[in-house]
Amino acid sequence: MIVGSNSTLNLDADIKVKIKIQNFYGIEINDFAVSVARTAMWIAESQMWAESQNIIYSRDDFLPLDSNDSIFEGNALRMDWSEIVEPYDVNYIMGNPPFVGQSYRSNEQKQDMIDIFGKGSRETKQDYVICWYKKSLDYVSDYKNSSVKCAFVSTNSICQGECVPTFWKDMINAGVEIQFARRTFIWTNEAKNKAAVHCVIVGYSFHKINNIKELYDGGKLTKCDHINPYLVPEEDIWISSRPKRPKDKSKMTTGSPATDDGQLFLSPEEAKTMSKEYPILSKYIRPFIGAHEFLHDLNERTRYCLWFADVGDELPKIIKADHMKDRFQHIKEKRLSSSASRIKKAAETPWLFAQNRQPDTEYLVIPRHSSENREYIPIGFMDPKTIAGDATTIVYDATLEDFAILESSLHVAWMKTVAGRLKSDYRYSSSVYYNFPMPKLTNELKEKLEKSAEGILNARANHPSLSLADMYKELLMPSDLRDAYRKNDKLILQAYGLNKDVTDQDILKVLFKMYNNKDND
Repeated sequence: MIVGSNSTLNLDADIKVKIKIQNFYGIEINDFAVSVARTAMWIAESQMWAESQNIIYSRDDFLPLDSNDSIFEGNALRMDWSEIVEPYDVNYIMGNPPFVGQSYRSNEQKQDMIDIFGKGSRETKQDYVICWYKKSLDYVSDYKNSSVKCAFVSTNSICQGECVPTFWKDMINAGVEIQFARRTFIWTNEAKNKAAVHCVIVGYSFHKINNIKELYDGGKLTKCDHINPYLVPEEDIWISSRPKRPKDKSKMTTGSPATDDGQLFLSPEEAKTMSKEYPILSKYIRPFIGAHEFLHDLNERTRYCLWFADVGDELPKIIKADHMKDRFQHIKEKRLSSSASRIKKAAETPWLFAQNRQPDTEYLVIPRHSSENREYIPIGFMDPKTIAGDATTIVYDATLEDFAILESSLHVAWMKTVAGRLKSDYRYSSSVYYNFPMPKLTNELKEKLEKSAEGILNARANHPSLSLADMYKELLMPSDLRDAYRKNDKLILQAYGLNKDVTDQDILKVLFKMYNNKDND
């Protein structure tokens, strides 16, 4: 919706109605919605006249209903907004554009993103809604010192993850300044089986304004001098993927992708039967853990895999075995049909996972996607004989101190702000981990953190009948586990020089400052 308010409606010499129906312009792609919008505008005008006539006497009448011809039907991204109203006649642009992730876009929507950002641009991987932000910028780009203010309801993904250092950095560099924002909130509707949408509202202008910015978070209002694209009242910061692992971090990567169409995986029953019938395979049958197995089935193994990474001289015998030939042939054909060159290359060794990222020492496993309803991220140590799949993120040679820090509410506050999302779930990545500012630990604090980490692990072990998914439900976490986390949080906050009463905004202020200082070293 585009709103202009540069004209007035005269009623008498002293009083004027400053906004009339002709000041409102709109674009809507759905013909029925266009009719609804026009009707709504007429109703609003009728209500305005009724209220005005209680204050002043006027002979003006809004009938007949022919005054509202400024709601246009069409694709707003393919229309020239200047043909509807010139930017110098506009005060506000606002709307609720559609939220559509990369994998859900229609061919027309894909083309819209290419038209707006250019083919091959990184922005085309972001949510469709950002097109309206760029379109508004282009609309006023030739109108210097524009006073136009914009606000869009959007999916919260536009203020997280890679969207900030790609899309928002360009917007800020072009002169955009965020004037107010509403941090993530859940928007539901009454449609049956309609999932809740996690939204933000971002209001911005196209030049610097010397005024106080307003940031809303739930029922709390924070007034500040600046709001950055993470919707935090701090200076602008661009957290992007690091090309190399920082020296103070253990190696992190995703687990090993099989790309096997299920041929290298076994149920517990299949694993037992195969070990019995083919003893040569028993030492190559390994427990497998993906995100689902880690969260739901950690206490009772439900999945195994064939792992031939160290098969050695027994390989020819295994390849020729009748019970394996069909499996390997199926994998080979499946990989050869892939459009990815690395997968086709992996067809030469169909008995192996497409990539081997398995650590040879104990490692930490983190689900790549974790529910936003969890107060903490479920993380755990894993034996190197348990094969981690690519639905997990793994940390090599992690220490108990690493575990304690990653399991803290402080780290969760960072992750919630900078991680990408899959729907409403957080997407944990090496970018979240590698960019996370680590504190300097004294030997005494390291010892305390080791005990704190052991306290969390021991508390989990006290509940063998519960899965991690059950234990980490916000309202159902066992009291001893919650107590272990509270003690851990107290130590971690101490390590960062923070007190126990800090808010997430206080935490992020410290972490962003640490990140900037380290990034500029």
